[in-house]
Amino acid sequence: MTTHDETIYDDTAASPGLDPALPGDPYGASVDDDTDDAPVFTVSGGDWNDLVDEATALSEERIVVNMGPQHPSTHGVLRLILELDGETVTEARAGIGYLHTGIEKNMEFRTWTQGVTFCTRMDYLTPMFQEAAYCLSIERLLGITERIPERASVIRVLMMELTRVSSHLIALGTGGMEMGATTVMTVGFRERERILRVFEAVTGLRMNNAYIRPGGVAQDVPHGAVDMVRGVVTELRTGLGELEKLLVENPLLKGRTVGVGYLDLTGCTALGVTGPVLRSTGLPHDLRKSAPYCGYETYDFEVITRSGCDAYDRLRIRIDEMYESLKIVEQTLDRLQRTEGQPVMVEDKKIAWPAQLAIGGDGQGNSLDHIREIMGTSMEALIHHFKLVTEGFRVPPGQAYAAVESAKGELGCHTVSDGGTRPYRAHFRDPSFNNLQAVAAMCEGSQVADVIVAVASIDPVMGGVDR
Repeated sequence: MTTHDETIYDDTAASPGLDPALPGDPYGASVDDDTDDAPVFTVSGGDWNDLVDEATALSEERIVVNMGPQHPSTHGVLRLILELDGETVTEARAGIGYLHTGIEKNMEFRTWTQGVTFCTRMDYLTPMFQEAAYCLSIERLLGITERIPERASVIRVLMMELTRVSSHLIALGTGGMEMGATTVMTVGFRERERILRVFEAVTGLRMNNAYIRPGGVAQDVPHGAVDMVRGVVTELRTGLGELEKLLVENPLLKGRTVGVGYLDLTGCTALGVTGPVLRSTGLPHDLRKSAPYCGYETYDFEVITRSGCDAYDRLRIRIDEMYESLKIVEQTLDRLQRTEGQPVMVEDKKIAWPAQLAIGGDGQGNSLDHIREIMGTSMEALIHHFKLVTEGFRVPPGQAYAAVESAKGELGCHTVSDGGTRPYRAHFRDPSFNNLQAVAAMCEGSQVADVIVAVASIDPVMGGVDR
């Protein structure tokens, strides 16, 4: 615990570009010009009572507090450095990097198809969006965007919209829990569980699916999946109705969220903020409408906007977006019935695996028909499959950027190929990373309790931020 005085504070001692309050410490407390003589306390262990006594004796309440990185309301391992004057936040900074996993670097050492299993783990609440952006980028490099089968695109839209609902349910559930409404969390997780059961039935995994592949999807939806999803959509509508009753006109919730975490259109555009935070300013920016992909231009849905620019409007937008996503899901189910039996992978045999990853009658391995085909009658198919799986396909030299409208905003993937079987570089524009810049703008000048609400309204996931 250090008291700030002239022997410590020295403009010339600070490193260039760093805050002078704590030389060499980018997270030190800032000191305004007109408060040169004000004491500043930095908590570094010791007894809270001693600190309180000392601050009281000096009639000074300015203090620096670390919130996180292990904190129940930081959506992963986000560290917030808050400078407080009493209960008022005078400065807020976000410290990131605690969940850095080197995903983008790892992708440079794997084949293009294997890269899907890495990027799906970035924002672990929206795996399908990362897979889709990455595969769309690769398909643009390969020049096969127009040759992706219709059924594959329909399945992609189905999975992405279910993922959007799943992500928003977590956003509302965890946001409610952080404000003390545990029922909101239990309802949110209960409804999300229905979606995860669909993912498990279709892809074999609840999360980190690696289902969307360059050229299409790994396998067709199983028999009975359409009816299963129709039932789930009905159940989800009921569950969303429960959430609405708990949240929308709740005076306690409105008291905590209306006018909190304010960020207007000017602030959003200056910081590159997208998604529900941007649409809460009244701007109807949605890539599904402005730059359609996967045939989104053929679906009927609305872009939800509100004009309050606060945490309450972001919550309302997410609720309404879930209803719009369910509308899209129902449209995909009709198309799946119409396109039954059609391929789900591009026909180019230099890209598509010969294997149809159908499960055999014993519930494991490949289908017996496929094994009989490649092991018994077609040696070429066996060799080709082996080469594609172990070595991968080659992508012409060049670079491409593809973006999708994730649950949190614009998710873009920039891939660079040098003509080999592995990406020369793959870089993602994760919306959580850009949106997290808004923490200071939303929190400074507000109360400590409002920081929790503001961060929850951004809905950052640190896996996507740090990558």
